[in-house]
Amino acid sequence: MANIAIFLADGFEEIEALTVVDLCRRASLNIDMVSVMEGLSVTGSHGIEVKADKLLAEVEFDKMDMLVLPGGMPGTTNLEKTQALMEQIKSFDEKEKFISAICAAPGVFGRAGILQGKKACVFPGLEGELKGADVQMTETTVDGHILTSRGMGTAIPFGLAIVERFCGKEAADELGKKIVFRV
Repeated sequence: MANIAIFLADGFEEIEALTVVDLCRRASLNIDMVSVMEGLSVTGSHGIEVKADKLLAEVEFDKMDMLVLPGGMPGTTNLEKTQALMEQIKSFDEKEKFISAICAAPGVFGRAGILQGKKACVFPGLEGELKGADVQMTETTVDGHILTSRGMGTAIPFGLAIVERFCGKEAADELGKKIVFRV
């Protein structure tokens, strides 16, 4: 079964992060909520406090199949300022291991120079942050090992795209039906 890490920094968008966690766990994927802060407690952009499963230093990156960045402000900025995380994102990209981001977070990939010639989407108005990308206006864009999505309203399609990546289209479609998404 796939191992996924979703990274939380103070100011993360709660729905984007927790929807992905919920859908992955419903699909029996292993997903860890990882705090890049000093402790396990992380406060979202709307004041909702979440207890992460582990700290960044505890992640065994060689055992991870995908890294996920939720959006939100200043959460996205806080993730990008986390040098150890950025090093892993670049390493995953070089190895063509799965990386994904939603809302403002695809801009992190763009500023890191890993979207050159790739299709990607981002929160409306931030398209300029996708340096070198073929910008899409779709809910969720998949280009090889990179998955991107546009915002809180696309959290379910984004989560289902992650499920599809590891469990197949049929499983993702079935999960979508079970949660009464676009039935």
